[in-house]
Amino acid sequence: MTVREGRAPFRTYQTWYRITGDLASGKTPVIIAHGGPGCTHDYVDSFKALAADGRAVIHYDQIGNGRSTHLPDKGADFWTVELFLEELENLIRHLGIEGGYDLLGQSWGGMLGAEFAVRQPAGLRALVIADSPASMELWVQEANRLRAALPPDVQETLTRHEQAGTTDSAEYRAATEVFYARHVCRIVPNPPEVQRTNQAVRDDPTVYGTMNGPNEFHVVGTLKHWSVIDRLPRIEVPTLLISGAHDEATEATMQPFADLIPDVRWHIFPNSSHMPHVEEFADCMKIVGDFLADCDTRQMR
Repeated sequence: MTVREGRAPFRTYQTWYRITGDLASGKTPVIIAHGGPGCTHDYVDSFKALAADGRAVIHYDQIGNGRSTHLPDKGADFWTVELFLEELENLIRHLGIEGGYDLLGQSWGGMLGAEFAVRQPAGLRALVIADSPASMELWVQEANRLRAALPPDVQETLTRHEQAGTTDSAEYRAATEVFYARHVCRIVPNPPEVQRTNQAVRDDPTVYGTMNGPNEFHVVGTLKHWSVIDRLPRIEVPTLLISGAHDEATEATMQPFADLIPDVRWHIFPNSSHMPHVEEFADCMKIVGDFLADCDTRQMR
């Protein structure tokens, strides 16, 4: 299996990427868009297993994160959905795959994927939306519902620090971990690749803090009012939805995708929360791999 890394010039910055497999294999390559906004490719690294059948798998770190250019001095006006769409388009051109590619986006990456797909780019062949909300209003509603089921002392700690503006305190972070262990990754301690992403966000919280907020359920960033719901019927490509039964991206947050995308199917992993690709790795790779293979077959007809 060939693996190569590179950097795509983007504006005056650099987007790091890694290709597992051969772009010339004859199978449609798949791009993996990580979450956050502000995470890194590490926690979705397991999707490289999709290359086992000869399909090239492209990971990248979105600008501001991981091995790409960091820009800690940029403000909210810089960190926009449009920026990341432009970066994705630039990467596709840089790799010379405009003629055909699949896109898998996890969490924020799925939000980005939906935003990308509603524009009906000519080369997009298939879309996977993994653990993503169709609107942040739905996300916040469901996060509050899940939060209300946490132990009362945990809820009190969260609320007290949010009201005091001390969400950077150790006590507050410890309380958020209770939520994370239920609804983000149920493998505790988290696997090393998940820990690497978590550490990367702590090391440079610029993008995550600006666009989302201090954590997954206290959303005060620029994405607070984001929604793609009214545009979903424009998605023309076959689409797979995946999520976990214990996911912070609950069924309610993903239901608009299922209702409004014309060619869509949905698989819910019974023993997973927000990371089926980690929590139920083998089953997740099979479901996604079979879907992409089926889309390849449909393209050839």
